Amino acid sequence: MNDKLRTQTIEDFGDQWTRYQDNEGYYGSVELLRDILEPLTPLESVRGQTVAEIGSGTGRIVQMLLDAGVSRITALEPSKAMDVLRANTVEKSDRIRYVQARGEQLPSDQPFDFVFSIGVLHHIPDPAPVVRAAHRALKEEGRIVIWLYGREGNGLYLAFVLPLRKLTALLPHSLLTPICHVLNAGLGAYIALARIVPVPLRGYMTEVIGNFSTSKRYLVIYDQLKPAYAKYYRRAEAESLLEEAGFVDVRSHNRHGYSWTVVGVKKAT
Repeated sequence: MNDKLRTQTIEDFGDQWTRYQDNEGYYGSVELLRDILEPLTPLESVRGQTVAEIGSGTGRIVQMLLDAGVSRITALEPSKAMDVLRANTVEKSDRIRYVQARGEQLPSDQPFDFVFSIGVLHHIPDPAPVVRAAHRALKEEGRIVIWLYGREGNGLYLAFVLPLRKLTALLPHSLLTPICHVLNAGLGAYIALARIVPVPLRGYMTEVIGNFSTSKRYLVIYDQLKPAYAKYYRRAEAESLLEEAGFVDVRSHNRHGYSWTVVGVKKAT
């Protein structure tokens, strides 16, 4: 059952990233990458490093990392979006190794300083093999950095979105699109309200998604409602995901009160 669900999720994202290919504005910026990584991983620490990214999609995070100064990156993407990834990063392809494979197939022949997985593991029903593969592929004292949907702080949002997802995850693109446009209009109004009133998720609304274009806010909504599988992690679950794969010095940051950035270190033998 998990494998079927995972296959469907990969297909969902392949379809999504071939429909929505660009990464313009703040949505694809180094400033947003800094917001995701820090304070646990200073952006400057990736400069000159050899890294991998699991679940590269259209190349948004790949491009961010290259712009932040990584030396070389292995971009791992299992879906048909690989063609979009290549096209979007062609100008820097001499610093990229493209691998069309699932996360547990991450190559370990060229050990990495960092492995990143931003917004991916929460869409994998059983992410443990992927995290173990990252551990194998890292150099000693190398680091994994993951970003996950959070459960804490999202009570009202999840009360709305989880029942809705039971319907929207089954809908074809043509029927999901108008729903996302309606919700996007409501989101725009909520962002405007958040700028003047301390509403739930105010920080995320004003500091992150409020900086996205209208089309990218639509894409965030689509991204929440369409994939066949999505998990919202508690802090202990997020940290255990890395600890059970052998990572030490595991630390987590509650990003804007709604998600988890988690970092772990591969212990030196």
